[in-house]
Amino acid sequence: MQDLFDINDSDGIWREALGPGAKWIHGFLVTEAEDVMADIARVVAQSPYRHLKTPGGKRMSVAMSNCGTEGWVSDHAGYRYQATDPLTSRPWPAMPPRLRALAQKAADDSGYAGFAPTVCLINYYAPGARMGLHQDKDENDLTAPIVSFSLGLPATFIWGGLQRTGKTQRIMLRHGDAVVWGGEDRLRFHGVAPLKEGEHPLTGRARINVTFRQTGRETAR
Repeated sequence: MQDLFDINDSDGIWREALGPGAKWIHGFLVTEAEDVMADIARVVAQSPYRHLKTPGGKRMSVAMSNCGTEGWVSDHAGYRYQATDPLTSRPWPAMPPRLRALAQKAADDSGYAGFAPTVCLINYYAPGARMGLHQDKDENDLTAPIVSFSLGLPATFIWGGLQRTGKTQRIMLRHGDAVVWGGEDRLRFHGVAPLKEGEHPLTGRARINVTFRQTGRETAR
């Protein structure tokens, strides 16, 4: 990324570099938000939100669902991707074409052509929910970027370094924002501070985070 800011006045979207391989796209999803929420509602009707447990037995504060050829799960057996929803014993819902296309556009706009997401994690943050610092490293293909969308209440995104104890930056992600990271930033530690109370006209007392990954195991359907 050559420029810190890349403003597109024609659509009100502007882009900010978070690192050599990471871009924050302000307002990327705003015009599509209602349709995206409708897609999410259809996925969650088939595979409801649930609070997973860490391998150590702790209940995660963020509720989660998935769509795509695989879904990300966690339990006493560890963190992993699998093709069936453990809650329903059925395959995860197919990834809605609109969601896949938007993820690919965000990746393309950030310099990652050819992104083919196989997994879409849908995270539901109620007030107080948080996500500890972690790396996304369960994928076989670490050359593909991570694409993340924010909907609803604003959240403080914690953007760290390649070591857990490294310096962190706090970023306020707002409704419609996207963050894309890959390349030398692909394994950056990141997390979300406890969500503050609030009300959003589209999501109510919640923030919805939609994260796309390319696991390297299957072709997206």
